Amino acid sequence: MQPERIAALIEAAAGAIRDQAEHLTTLDQAIGDGDHGHNMKRGFEAILEQKAELAALAPGQALQKAGMTLVMKVGGASGPLYGSLLMALGKAAPAGPLTAAALADMLQAGIAAVMARGKSTTGEKTLLDVLAPAEAALRAGIAADEAAPALAARVKAAALAAAEATKPLQATKGRASFLGPRSVGHMDPGACSSALLIATLCDTFTDSP
Repeated sequence: MQPERIAALIEAAAGAIRDQAEHLTTLDQAIGDGDHGHNMKRGFEAILEQKAELAALAPGQALQKAGMTLVMKVGGASGPLYGSLLMALGKAAPAGPLTAAALADMLQAGIAAVMARGKSTTGEKTLLDVLAPAEAALRAGIAADEAAPALAARVKAAALAAAEATKPLQATKGRASFLGPRSVGHMDPGACSSALLIATLCDTFTDSP
C-alpha cells in the first residue's frame, strides 16, 4: 500500500472521530462514563500526529504502532479494546497486497483479540456487535465476487445497520451493564465509533485511486 493511501486513511479516520466526538460522548453519557468521544478523539489525534511516520511503514506495522498509541493515549475500556483490535489487524496483515480476502482474515483476527481482551462475545452491546457483521458482510461480498465499490458499500451498510441494532440490546459488559434493563434503547458508544470508522474507511478506499 502506498504511503499516500495510508496517510489518507489516517486523516479520514481521525477526522471522522473528531467531527463526531461530541455525539459519541453524548451516547456514552447515557449508559457509560461519558468520555468515549473525548477519549477516542485524543487517541486518534495522537495517531494523526504520527501520520508521516506511520505512512512510511508497511500496513501491518502501521496498524500495530497505531494500536499501541491507542493503548497509551485512550482511557477507559476503549484504549485496550481498540488497541488490541488494531494490533491484531496488523499482526495478521500479509506481507503482500491487501486483498479483500486478506482484510477479512485480518478482521477475524481483530475480533478474536477484542473478544479475548474484553472477555466478551456478540450480543452483549459492544463494538463486537458491529465488527462481526462487518466481517460477515465482507465475506459475503467476496463470495459474490463483488467489485471493490460494491463490496465497500456492502460492508459500510452492514456496519451502520449493526450499530443501530445495538439499541434494543441489554448491555451485559462494561459500565453499561450496571444499568441492566435501563441500557435498552440506547446505541452502544463503542458500536457507534466502530461503525463510524468502518464507514469512513470504506468511503476512503472507494474514493482513492
